[in-house]
Amino acid sequence: MGDQMQQESELRRKVRDAYSAAAVGPAETHAFPVGRQFAESVGYPSGLLANLPAACVEAFAGVSNVSMFAEIPKGSTVLDLGCGAGLDALIAADRTGHDGSVVGVDFSVPMLSRAQRSASEAGIGDVVFCQADGEKLPLRDESIAIVLVNGIFNLNPDRQSIFRELGRVVRRGGVVYSAELILKQPLPAEQQASESNWFA
Repeated sequence: MGDQMQQESELRRKVRDAYSAAAVGPAETHAFPVGRQFAESVGYPSGLLANLPAACVEAFAGVSNVSMFAEIPKGSTVLDLGCGAGLDALIAADRTGHDGSVVGVDFSVPMLSRAQRSASEAGIGDVVFCQADGEKLPLRDESIAIVLVNGIFNLNPDRQSIFRELGRVVRRGGVVYSAELILKQPLPAEQQASESNWFA
């Protein structure tokens, strides 16, 4: 049990370091796609990205355009879990309007710094970003109507705790929109041992 916990802690640290490196140097080479061109390739409209702060677009590292296909009514309380540089959170804030609110949660301080800078540059005041783990959300029970999750489950060994937390914070009738990478078949053993496949 001790070895497993140590391995999970090490995996979490390496994933956080990798995404923090993407926030610090988005134009550098990473084990996963980063940036505007990638965001366009997964379905974010070019015109929308052009109107968002560069700080959140150039460090985008999700897996889909979850905030585009999610239904976000005006006045909704939205959680962007694994918000990264804040792209989905800012889109959600625009759609929920001044009567709603958005909370972005991430475990990478450099990513959160970009998200906060982006919200400030965009003049959006109804969004709050905070550092936390998905397994321990700093939110009240049944306080969230809409959740956006853009690719965090395959990078976290404690998925069940995240699902429990989502069940706790989402109010009755709320909705979780999630996008994730899924393997079509198991990877060969030598590829499973490669750290780059955590992000593939």
